[in-house]
Amino acid sequence: MVQLAAFLGNPGKQYERNRHNAGWMLAEALPFFPSLSWQKKYKGSYASREGVHYLKPETFMNGSGESVQAAAAFFKIKIEEIIIIHDELELPLGTVSLKFSGGLGGHNGLRSMKSSFGSADFWRLRVGIGRPGSRQPGEGGKPGSEADGAVYDWVLSDFSAEELEILNPTLDAAAGLLLQTFSCEPDTLLPQWAKKKLK
Repeated sequence: MVQLAAFLGNPGKQYERNRHNAGWMLAEALPFFPSLSWQKKYKGSYASREGVHYLKPETFMNGSGESVQAAAAFFKIKIEEIIIIHDELELPLGTVSLKFSGGLGGHNGLRSMKSSFGSADFWRLRVGIGRPGSRQPGEGGKPGSEADGAVYDWVLSDFSAEELEILNPTLDAAAGLLLQTFSCEPDTLLPQWAKKKLK
Protein backbone atom coordinates (compact mmCIF):
# COMPACT_ATOMS: atom_id res chain seq x y z
CA MET A 1 0.00 0.00 0.00
CA VAL A 2 1.07 3.57 -0.61
CA GLN A 3 2.40 5.52 2.39
CA LEU A 4 3.53 8.76 0.70
CA ALA A 5 1.78 10.69 -2.05
CA ALA A 6 3.87 13.39 -3.74
CA PHE A 7 2.12 15.88 -6.00
CA LEU A 8 4.50 17.43 -8.54
CA GLY A 9 4.34 21.04 -9.65
CA ASN A 10 6.08 24.39 -9.49
CA PRO A 11 5.62 26.87 -6.62
CA GLY A 12 4.47 30.42 -7.34
CA LYS A 13 1.25 32.14 -8.32
CA GLN A 14 2.24 32.28 -11.98
CA TYR A 15 2.40 28.47 -12.22
CA GLU A 16 -0.77 27.60 -10.29
CA ARG A 17 -2.93 26.55 -13.23
CA ASN A 18 -0.16 25.47 -15.62
CA ARG A 19 -0.46 22.06 -17.26
CA HIS A 20 2.76 21.11 -15.47
CA ASN A 21 0.94 21.66 -12.15
CA ALA A 22 -1.74 19.04 -12.78
CA GLY A 23 -0.30 17.11 -9.82
CA TRP A 24 -0.85 19.99 -7.41
CA MET A 25 -4.32 20.50 -8.86
CA LEU A 26 -5.15 16.87 -8.13
CA ALA A 27 -4.23 17.43 -4.48
CA GLU A 28 -6.91 20.13 -4.37
CA ALA A 29 -9.45 17.59 -5.68
CA LEU A 30 -9.06 15.38 -2.60
CA PRO A 31 -12.37 15.53 -0.68
CA PHE A 32 -10.59 16.36 2.58
CA PHE A 33 -8.11 18.84 1.08
CA PRO A 34 -9.55 21.88 2.94
CA SER A 35 -9.04 20.14 6.29
CA LEU A 36 -5.39 19.22 5.73
CA SER A 37 -2.93 21.17 7.86
CA TRP A 38 0.04 21.91 5.59
CA GLN A 39 3.45 22.67 7.10
CA LYS A 40 6.72 23.77 5.53
CA LYS A 41 8.85 20.64 5.81
CA TYR A 42 11.07 18.43 3.67
CA LYS A 43 11.69 21.19 1.12
CA GLY A 44 7.97 21.40 0.44
CA SER A 45 4.48 21.57 1.91
CA TYR A 46 3.71 18.53 4.03
CA ALA A 47 0.53 17.17 5.63
CA SER A 48 -0.62 13.85 7.03
CA ARG A 49 -3.98 12.18 7.56
CA GLU A 50 -4.84 8.75 8.93
CA GLY A 51 -1.26 7.53 8.62
CA VAL A 52 -0.74 8.68 5.03
CA HIS A 53 1.81 11.37 4.17
CA TYR A 54 1.13 14.08 1.58
CA LEU A 55 3.85 16.22 0.02
CA LYS A 56 3.97 19.05 -2.49
CA PRO A 57 7.69 19.57 -3.29
CA GLU A 58 8.60 23.25 -3.57
CA THR A 59 12.00 22.70 -5.14
CA PHE A 60 10.55 23.35 -8.62
CA MET A 61 9.93 20.38 -10.88
CA ASN A 62 13.60 19.67 -11.60
CA GLY A 63 14.39 19.13 -7.90
CA SER A 64 11.26 17.22 -6.86
CA GLY A 65 13.17 14.11 -5.90
CA GLU A 66 15.16 15.96 -3.24
CA SER A 67 11.97 16.83 -1.37
CA VAL A 68 10.42 13.38 -1.71
CA GLN A 69 13.64 11.68 -0.63
CA ALA A 70 13.86 13.89 2.47
CA ALA A 71 10.33 12.93 3.57
CA ALA A 72 10.78 9.25 2.71
CA ALA A 73 14.04 9.07 4.67
CA PHE A 74 12.51 10.71 7.76
CA PHE A 75 9.53 8.36 7.85
CA LYS A 76 11.51 5.31 6.63
CA ILE A 77 9.20 4.84 3.65
CA LYS A 78 10.33 2.43 0.92
CA ILE A 79 10.44 3.64 -2.66
CA GLU A 80 7.74 1.15 -3.70
CA GLU A 81 5.42 2.74 -1.09
CA ILE A 82 5.61 6.13 -2.83
CA ILE A 83 3.23 7.40 -5.50
CA ILE A 84 4.12 10.38 -7.67
CA ILE A 85 1.21 12.35 -9.11
CA HIS A 86 2.22 14.22 -12.27
CA ASP A 87 1.19 15.57 -15.65
CA GLU A 88 1.75 13.34 -18.67
CA LEU A 89 2.31 14.58 -22.23
CA GLU A 90 1.88 11.13 -23.73
CA LEU A 91 -1.71 10.79 -22.52
CA PRO A 92 -4.60 12.83 -23.93
CA LEU A 93 -6.51 15.20 -21.69
CA GLY A 94 -9.22 13.32 -19.80
CA THR A 95 -7.06 10.23 -19.33
CA VAL A 96 -5.63 8.86 -16.08
CA SER A 97 -3.04 6.11 -15.78
CA LEU A 98 -1.67 4.16 -12.82
CA LYS A 99 1.78 2.73 -13.44
CA PHE A 100 4.67 1.19 -11.52
CA SER A 101 8.29 1.88 -12.47
CA GLY A 102 9.22 2.10 -16.15
CA GLY A 103 10.67 4.91 -18.25
CA LEU A 104 10.74 8.57 -17.33
CA GLY A 105 9.29 9.93 -20.58
CA GLY A 106 11.45 13.03 -20.48
CA HIS A 107 9.62 14.29 -17.38
CA ASN A 108 12.05 16.31 -15.26
CA GLY A 109 10.22 15.56 -12.03
CA LEU A 110 10.55 11.82 -12.63
CA ARG A 111 14.18 12.25 -13.62
CA SER A 112 14.80 14.00 -10.31
CA MET A 113 13.10 11.14 -8.48
CA LYS A 114 15.36 8.55 -10.11
CA SER A 115 18.42 10.70 -9.47
CA SER A 116 17.57 11.09 -5.78
CA PHE A 117 16.57 7.48 -5.12
CA GLY A 118 18.83 5.70 -7.60
CA SER A 119 15.78 3.82 -8.89
CA ALA A 120 12.57 4.41 -10.82
CA ASP A 121 10.66 1.74 -8.91
CA PHE A 122 7.93 3.99 -7.55
CA TRP A 123 4.25 4.28 -8.39
CA ARG A 124 3.00 6.98 -10.75
CA LEU A 125 -0.47 8.42 -11.11
CA ARG A 126 -0.34 10.13 -14.49
CA VAL A 127 -2.78 12.88 -15.52
CA GLY A 128 -2.99 13.34 -19.28
CA ILE A 129 -2.39 16.83 -20.66
CA GLY A 130 -1.80 15.91 -24.33
CA ARG A 131 0.88 17.21 -26.66
CA PRO A 132 0.85 20.71 -28.18
CA GLY A 133 0.72 19.36 -31.74
CA SER A 134 -2.41 17.29 -31.21
CA ARG A 135 -5.34 17.91 -33.56
CA GLN A 136 -7.94 16.18 -31.42
CA PRO A 137 -10.27 18.35 -29.30
CA GLY A 138 -9.14 18.29 -25.71
CA GLU A 139 -5.86 16.61 -26.59
CA GLY A 140 -3.63 19.62 -27.12
CA GLY A 141 -3.40 23.07 -28.55
CA LYS A 142 -3.29 24.36 -32.08
CA PRO A 143 -1.90 22.02 -34.74
CA GLY A 144 1.76 22.68 -35.40
CA SER A 145 5.35 21.72 -34.81
CA GLU A 146 6.68 20.80 -31.39
CA ALA A 147 10.06 22.27 -32.25
CA ASP A 148 11.56 25.45 -30.84
CA GLY A 149 10.47 24.92 -27.27
CA ALA A 150 6.82 24.24 -28.05
CA VAL A 151 6.62 21.49 -25.42
CA TYR A 152 8.31 23.69 -22.80
CA ASP A 153 5.88 26.53 -23.52
CA TRP A 154 2.97 24.09 -23.54
CA VAL A 155 3.55 22.57 -20.10
CA LEU A 156 4.12 26.03 -18.58
CA SER A 157 0.92 27.47 -20.04
CA ASP A 158 -2.46 27.48 -18.31
CA PHE A 159 -5.32 25.13 -19.06
CA SER A 160 -8.02 26.84 -21.09
CA ALA A 161 -11.57 27.14 -19.78
CA GLU A 162 -12.65 24.47 -22.28
CA GLU A 163 -9.89 22.14 -21.09
CA LEU A 164 -10.81 22.67 -17.44
CA GLU A 165 -14.29 21.32 -18.20
CA ILE A 166 -12.57 18.05 -19.09
CA LEU A 167 -9.82 18.23 -16.49
CA ASN A 168 -11.82 18.91 -13.34
CA PRO A 169 -14.00 15.76 -13.38
CA THR A 170 -10.90 13.81 -14.43
CA LEU A 171 -9.06 15.06 -11.34
CA ASP A 172 -12.01 14.09 -9.14
CA ALA A 173 -11.90 10.53 -10.48
CA ALA A 174 -8.11 10.41 -10.15
CA ALA A 175 -8.37 11.58 -6.54
CA GLY A 176 -10.71 8.67 -5.85
CA LEU A 177 -8.17 6.30 -7.40
CA LEU A 178 -5.40 7.76 -5.27
CA LEU A 179 -7.40 7.11 -2.10
CA GLN A 180 -7.76 3.47 -3.09
CA THR A 181 -3.96 3.07 -3.23
CA PHE A 182 -3.85 3.85 0.50
CA SER A 183 -6.09 0.95 1.44
CA CYS A 184 -5.15 -1.83 -1.00
CA GLU A 185 -2.17 -3.02 -3.02
CA PRO A 186 -1.97 -0.70 -6.07
CA ASP A 187 -1.24 -3.57 -8.46
CA THR A 188 -4.79 -4.84 -7.88
CA LEU A 189 -6.01 -1.58 -9.45
CA LEU A 190 -3.94 -1.91 -12.62
CA PRO A 191 -6.46 -3.92 -14.69
CA GLN A 192 -8.94 -1.05 -14.46
CA TRP A 193 -6.57 1.92 -14.27
CA ALA A 194 -3.53 1.13 -16.42
CA LYS A 195 -4.89 3.69 -18.86
CA LYS A 196 -8.43 4.96 -18.50
CA LYS A 197 -10.12 7.58 -20.67
CA LEU A 198 -12.62 9.35 -18.47
CA LYS A 199 -13.76 12.30 -20.58
